Amino acid sequence: MTPALEWLHGLEQFGIKLGLDSITAIVEALGHPERAFRSVHVAGTNGKGSVTAMVESALRAAGHASARYTSPHLFDLSERFCIGGRPVEPETLDRAVADVRRIVERLRLSGRLVVHPTFFEVTTAVAFELFRRAGVQTAVCEVGMGGRLDATNVLQPAVCAVTSIGFDHTLHLGRTLHEIAVEKAGIIKPGVPVVVGRLDPEAFAAVEAIARARGAPIVDASDVALVKDRGFTVGLRGAHQVENAAVAVKVLETLDVPRGAIADGLARVSWPGRLDLRRLPDGREALLDAAHNPQGASRLAAYLRDSPFAGAPLVFAAMRDKDVDGMLRELAPEVGAIVFTRTSSTRSAEPAELAARLRALAPRHAADEAASPADALATAWRISPRIVVAGSIFLLSDVMKEAGWS
Repeated sequence: MTPALEWLHGLEQFGIKLGLDSITAIVEALGHPERAFRSVHVAGTNGKGSVTAMVESALRAAGHASARYTSPHLFDLSERFCIGGRPVEPETLDRAVADVRRIVERLRLSGRLVVHPTFFEVTTAVAFELFRRAGVQTAVCEVGMGGRLDATNVLQPAVCAVTSIGFDHTLHLGRTLHEIAVEKAGIIKPGVPVVVGRLDPEAFAAVEAIARARGAPIVDASDVALVKDRGFTVGLRGAHQVENAAVAVKVLETLDVPRGAIADGLARVSWPGRLDLRRLPDGREALLDAAHNPQGASRLAAYLRDSPFAGAPLVFAAMRDKDVDGMLRELAPEVGAIVFTRTSSTRSAEPAELAARLRALAPRHAADEAASPADALATAWRISPRIVVAGSIFLLSDVMKEAGWS
């Protein structure tokens, strides 16, 4: 790893810090790279990554010089910065990080940056700088957390979107749907259209009030018929991806992208780790899904009910700050034995802790514990050649590396 990337990864020690002061100082010192391209800003509890991928795919199909910024990554940091459908080259990323590092250090010495910027704040600035240098015309940027105080919220987008609102990151965003909705609707800009997916009435009311106060037109994308009736094919599995596609279609229509390019982009979109079916040469299968909150788990459960994976063993891991009870309530009725493990992340909950949560919720449900994802896979595959893996994107990364799917 280069010195610049070592420095960047070292910023993870500063954890999560919501606020716009640091990112504002950095982009100002860089000469506002975020203003060098047209942007689409996508928030939501679930679906924002899928919508980001769909919109960028269709823009590319329409011939745009497009890019996307997403988080987290599965295997390599470069995945967060895709230009023209490809992650940036390592040398290109290293140069941009080194240049942003110099800016940060200068700002720290001058006192303009009072506190050290976080990993996410710096990667966001790096994304904007990479896109400017590449001559990107339109960048689709996914919110990291919330929206109002997320580092990406220095963007002045052509259109923004709120895909869904549920309970996640409640420590930072609030404990009611209204509070969470207010944070996510914080990306709405005066006069800028906001595409809104299917929301709970309480959440929609909060979004609508903020949009009205800012004079931002609301574009309703709650009706999935606009995908089905127009004959669009969605290249990602699950009924919830049709809901996400409805949001993507409305975003793209707001940008005047031709119908043919929209159809091509939706059909060809790739977004690993979302109802992602993988096979080993010997025929064993794993359905991988980054369901990491109750809403995501509910969508996975709905898919499992009518799929060949109904009742299959589940390999499960989650971060300590997640609503594990909520996820297990959704998933347990649709899967067989659950094999609890931990991920390579330091934030991972311990298998014994997770198993205890299941015993409290469903004492008779078969469960096992495994010290590592490799052990968990072996245990699950001894039960069945067809398994499910879910609960954390960090788990998916570990499992895919272990199975050679990276």
